[in-house]
Amino acid sequence: MSTAPTSEPVAESKPVQADAAPRRKTRRRKTAHLKLVPDSKTLRNQIRSKCSEVALQLDRSRPLGKDEMEATARALLVELEQPEGYLGWTMVILASEFWRDQIASIPPSRRLFLLPHCLKHAEGCPADYDEFGLDCRTCGACSIADFRTLAEDMGYKVLVAEGSPIVLKIIVSGHVDAIMGVACLNVLEKAIDKLLLAGIPCSAVPLLSSDCRNTSVDEDWVQELITIQEKQPTQQTRSYVHLMRAAARMFEPDELERITPRLRGGQRLADVNGEGINGLDAIAGTEALAYDFLAKGGKYSRPFITLAVYDALTGGVGTTVDGEQRIGEFGDAVSRAAMSIETFHKASLVHDDIEDDDAFRYGEETLHRQYGIPTAVNVGDYLIGMGYRLVARDTETLGADVVADILNNLSESHMKLSEGQGAELLWRDSKDKCLKPIDALKIYALKTAPAFEAALYSGARLAGAAEAYADAIRQFARNLGVAFQILNDLNDWQGDSHNKLSAGGDALGGRPTVLWALALQGLDDQDELIDLVVNDERPDDVRIQRIRQLYHQADVFEQAHRLVDKHQQRAEAIADQIEPEELRRLFYYLIDSVLERPEEVGSAVTTPVLTSLPIAAGE
Repeated sequence: MSTAPTSEPVAESKPVQADAAPRRKTRRRKTAHLKLVPDSKTLRNQIRSKCSEVALQLDRSRPLGKDEMEATARALLVELEQPEGYLGWTMVILASEFWRDQIASIPPSRRLFLLPHCLKHAEGCPADYDEFGLDCRTCGACSIADFRTLAEDMGYKVLVAEGSPIVLKIIVSGHVDAIMGVACLNVLEKAIDKLLLAGIPCSAVPLLSSDCRNTSVDEDWVQELITIQEKQPTQQTRSYVHLMRAAARMFEPDELERITPRLRGGQRLADVNGEGINGLDAIAGTEALAYDFLAKGGKYSRPFITLAVYDALTGGVGTTVDGEQRIGEFGDAVSRAAMSIETFHKASLVHDDIEDDDAFRYGEETLHRQYGIPTAVNVGDYLIGMGYRLVARDTETLGADVVADILNNLSESHMKLSEGQGAELLWRDSKDKCLKPIDALKIYALKTAPAFEAALYSGARLAGAAEAYADAIRQFARNLGVAFQILNDLNDWQGDSHNKLSAGGDALGGRPTVLWALALQGLDDQDELIDLVVNDERPDDVRIQRIRQLYHQADVFEQAHRLVDKHQQRAEAIADQIEPEELRRLFYYLIDSVLERPEEVGSAVTTPVLTSLPIAAGE
C-alpha cells in the first residue's frame, strides 16, 4: 500500500448518514440482580449447550458487541424459560462459545491463563505474592495449583492475579494472543465488553459465587477450557490488537531509532554507565533525555487512534487476520504522523508534572525531580518541536497540503490544550474558589478534547480529504473528552490505580473540577467547603471525609454521572451516523473503552478490571 494520500476511500463513502437509525443507546443501570449463577450443574450445562448452538449461528467476521450479546442472551433465556437474573452469567458463556474455535487455533504457548486469588483457601495458604501475582504451583492445598500445573505443562503463560493491569500490556506486547481463565461475574462484567470490542479472543469460566473467599468453580469446565484441542477456525474475527501492537512497537528503542533517527550522534541515556545527566554530551543531552522519556511507558493510545482511523478509511486491512503484515505496508510517513501525537502528549506530561510538582511518573521520579525544572521544561519543549518535525519532514511523501492541514490541526489543538491548562492553573492559584459547572466543562473541553481531535483528524487526513469528517470529529472529540474528564474526577474519589495514590487529591490540590462546581451550586452554605480547601489545617484524611460528605449532600456524584450520560449519548449519536462501518465501529470502541464507569461512586473501594484505554492528560 502506498503511503501517499488518496481521497478515494473518503470520496466514495458518506461520513454522515442523515437518515441512519440510532445504532446505540446509552443505558446506565444497576446490574447486581443480573449476576445470578444457575444453582444446578444440570441447568448450567443446559444453558451452556444452548449458547454453543447459538454461537455457531453468529457472524464471526466482526467482534460481538455487548449490546448485541445481551439481546442474544436474553432471547436464549426466554426460549429456555429461565429468569433474567442469569443474564450476566449467560453472556459470559455465550462470549466464550463465540471465541471457542478461534482460541483453539492459537497454540497454548500464545495463550494467557488467569486464575483468581479467591480460589485459594484463605486460611493457611502458604503461597507468597510476587510482582506478577500469587506464586503457587506445587502446594496442592487448593485447585489453583492443579489448574496452574496443567496449563503450564501445556505451555500456557499463567497469572494468579485477577484483574491484573498487566494483562493488556502482555497482549499488546505480543507475548500472547488470547486470554482465558476464571473470574467472578463482577470482574467479567467490567472486562468482557472491552475484550470483545477489541477483538481479543477470550474465554472464561465464571466462579460459582462472588464472595471472594474460598469460592468454587466447575472444575471440569476449567480443565476442558485448558485442554481445548487445536484446530483452525471456520471464520476469523476482526481485531484491533494488531493496531495496538503497531502503535506500541513504534516506541521500542530500536524501532524508534529507525523511524526517527537521532540528530546528535545517537547517544542514549542507558549508555552512560549510571552517570545520568553527568555522563551526557552537552549538545546531545536534551535529545537523549527526550528519547528516553518518549520510550519510557504509557499505553500509546493516541498513535493507536491515528493508525486505526487511517486503517478504517483505507479498507480496514489492519484488523484482519494478517493485519500485522498489512499495517507494515502503511509506511513510515504514516507512522511518524501517528508518533507526533504521542510526543505532544509526553511534552504535556513533563510540563504538567512541573506545574503540579508531581513526584513520580511511570514508576520513576519525574524529570524535574531528577534533573531540575529548567532541564525538564527544555525537554518538554524539545518534544513539542520533535512532534512538528515528525510530520513536516514527510512533505514530499504525504503532500504539502496534507502536511499543512495536519500541522494546522496539531497547532490548534496544542493552543487549546494550553488554554485549558492555563485556565486550570489560574483558577488553582486564585483565592476565589467559586466555579460554575459550565465553566468547569469549558476547561475540560479545552484541556482533554484536543488530544482526541488531533489523533482522529490526523488519521483521517492521512487517508485522504477530511473536510467531510472534520465537524463530526470535532464534536465527537469534545463530548468524549468531557465525559472522560468527568469520569476522571469520579475516579479521583476512589483512588486511581494508574496515577493517583489516594482519594480526593483533586479537591485538596485545588483543581477546578465539575464535582467542585456542582457542590458549590448544590450547597446552601458554600463557605464550609471552600474553607476545607483554603484554610483548614487538619489532616488530609479528615478534610477528605468531610468534603465527601458535602459532595453526597449536594448529590454531586449522581449529577456528574448524568452529565457523563449526556455527553456519551451525544458522542454515540455522532458515531451512529459515521460511515464507513469500520470507522463507526472504531468510534464505538473508543466510547466503550474510554468511558469506563466507577463501580461505587464516592467510595474508597475500587473494582479491578482487565483492560482500560485511558487517553486524556495524566496517563
